Amino acid sequence: MSRPALEVADILRDHGAAWRRANAGHVSLGQLKVMSAIERCRTAALGGHVARCENETCAHTVIAYNSCRNRHCPKCQGAAAREWLAEREADLLPVPYFHVVYTLPAQIADIAYQNKAVIYDLLFKASAETTLTIAADPKHLGARIGFMSVLHTWGSALTHHPHVHMVVPGGGLSPDGSKWIACRPRYFLTVQVLSALFRRLFLEMLVAAHHAGRLQFFGEHARLADKAAFAAYLAPLREINWVVYAKEPFAGPRQVLRYLSRYTHRIAISNRRLLSADENGVTFKYKDYRIEGPARTKAMTLATDEFIRRFLIHVLPKGFHRIRHYGLLANGTRAANIAHARQLLAQPARPKEPETPEAAINEPRVLPRPCPCCGGRMIVIETFERGCEPKHRPTPAPAPIRIDTS
Repeated sequence: MSRPALEVADILRDHGAAWRRANAGHVSLGQLKVMSAIERCRTAALGGHVARCENETCAHTVIAYNSCRNRHCPKCQGAAAREWLAEREADLLPVPYFHVVYTLPAQIADIAYQNKAVIYDLLFKASAETTLTIAADPKHLGARIGFMSVLHTWGSALTHHPHVHMVVPGGGLSPDGSKWIACRPRYFLTVQVLSALFRRLFLEMLVAAHHAGRLQFFGEHARLADKAAFAAYLAPLREINWVVYAKEPFAGPRQVLRYLSRYTHRIAISNRRLLSADENGVTFKYKDYRIEGPARTKAMTLATDEFIRRFLIHVLPKGFHRIRHYGLLANGTRAANIAHARQLLAQPARPKEPETPEAAINEPRVLPRPCPCCGGRMIVIETFERGCEPKHRPTPAPAPIRIDTS
């Protein structure tokens, strides 16, 4: 895939130092580390390798610099997603899959910005408990289910908009584990019931966190440290509908994988949404979800410092897991539960992956992409450390062909 003409890294390299100076004392260590990682990604600062075509008549040579592998880097998430998806493919069952989205109201999102680790964690817990509880109720499905949850904290315009995407198999095990209980076709659970329970559970957990002193408030929200003021702030939220959205079921496992490849390792903005960066600011594409059809995609220009600020508000707390598994798919018992579900669904067990022969381990490292000149294998012939320059030189780009029509 060709390199985009403009990248987030370009914007940070050009404006990051000035932005850091202007915002000194108001930027977290985590945000500073993300900026540094993205600025250094795929540059000589991180080292790299040299690869050469094994075809001696070609010998095309390229230099590739190492990736930062930061989970907020737009360049690094494609490879991470492919590796993760290869592992998840083995977990898919031959049943319909549903997509459910739980969204926090704007008033909660405002205080989540100052309490990311606590409130994002409550969002995971409340949405998971809601889904498991309603699914287990005999009035709804009456089954023990499992699912994967993915946290997104942004809207299309880089605003702070915390929500959880769930991918849920359409059914689960009976309480005694003796049979598979399938959902009704094209229907998972009643959204209104999910919404009401989610609202109650989340507010209960939030109030408990406040009473335990786990929340902090600054600026215009400083008054919410008082219990009475906090209770008054939450009161209107008990009367409104909280957004829980259940989409149409996926067409099959392949569609599930395509969806997961877009959502699991997505970050606030991809490089391909960037249009320009100049003295007017940064212009990028976004979707206006109030409009249907092609007109939904629009362009927005933000001052460069505001673009950087919005990008960095989506940096997650250190060690925070934004992909989590629940119920039958919880990490400790997932393999056994999937094997049992396959047995009940009369699906053959997946064969074990063959072990890599020792001879293959000692083979030279080969790049996943073939030689752009002749299609041969690209063999790594040199690696170099951080801050060092390679001994070999890349093949010069061919001179452009000029045709004189005078």
